[in-house]
Amino acid sequence: MNTSYSLTVYLVCPAVKHTLKFFWTASSGVPNFPQFMGVVMVDDILAGYCDSNKNIQPKQDWVKKILEKDPQELELYTGECFEIQPNSLKAKIDILKQSFNRIGGVHILQRISGCEWDDESGEVNGFNRYGYDGEDFILFDLKTETWIALKPQAGPFKLKWDAEESRITFNKQFLTQICPGWLKKYVAYGRSSLLRTDLPSVSLLQKTPSSPVSCHATGFYPDRATMFWRKDGEELHEDVDQGEILPNNDGSFQMSVDLNLSSVTPEDWRRYDCVFHLSGVKDDIITTLDKAKIRTNWGKDESRTPIIAVVVVLAVGLIAVIGFTVYKMKKANRPPPPPVNSSELSERLKPET
Repeated sequence: MNTSYSLTVYLVCPAVKHTLKFFWTASSGVPNFPQFMGVVMVDDILAGYCDSNKNIQPKQDWVKKILEKDPQELELYTGECFEIQPNSLKAKIDILKQSFNRIGGVHILQRISGCEWDDESGEVNGFNRYGYDGEDFILFDLKTETWIALKPQAGPFKLKWDAEESRITFNKQFLTQICPGWLKKYVAYGRSSLLRTDLPSVSLLQKTPSSPVSCHATGFYPDRATMFWRKDGEELHEDVDQGEILPNNDGSFQMSVDLNLSSVTPEDWRRYDCVFHLSGVKDDIITTLDKAKIRTNWGKDESRTPIIAVVVVLAVGLIAVIGFTVYKMKKANRPPPPPVNSSELSERLKPET
């Protein structure tokens, strides 16, 4: 069945904001689960993975090229994955079990650090947070260059870390210089995949004659997209159920937005349309509400079209299981200094952050 949407010429522009995120996770008392796991995400794409089983895996071809071209970077990540971060987090989780007076049972400590870079304005922002047993624990405030305790038990950590000038200096240097330098290099190497723009197929779906009509878009990339219903050209907020953006098993994304038509007369249906907007694309995909174009789960068999199943990347799924929140940071107000070379990075990464 043909899909009804209007489409004009698309002008594709590269994404503006890029992110580099490091997820370091330590666990205690979790059977059949690595005691340590590390994940690197570039623009929310899985770039690399490592764990306490001495397993380190680049997940993108451009990451493999970087590590082959610069063995020092592979050595750097090996040290972080197998020694520095596991030892650091293990020591902290032992202290936290005492602080919370919960020695036994399952415990998870996770650190999320990284940076955002706007390649148009040059603005950067860095973030460094810890979460314990699924709740925020402590974070580094780059603007004030101090730690913020998010739990009473984080107070001793704040006092100790605020007093360590070398720790403060390193965090500032890593978040504003080293991390953006890495990010720029990764974007340059992975440009073909990180900056690609894929348009979706858009369908109108309905389970039963009395069910809401779902406008479903699938196969788009990146995940910076919006979709909404409108009437007579005006965006609707009532009788609309907005779904989340979800990943497909091929690395693309899907999303849906439902419209309740129980109070809408059939002759008014043509006044409604669904609008899909993808970041970096000039024109929107507009799908007019037309009963003849709706795919249903009732009626003829050939009209049944299942929604693509969602399969989440393993490493990200593991992170979701442990219940820790992925944080969205605000922009900083100063541009990044020039990136530093690999030998300098190796030296700078020696202090514990």
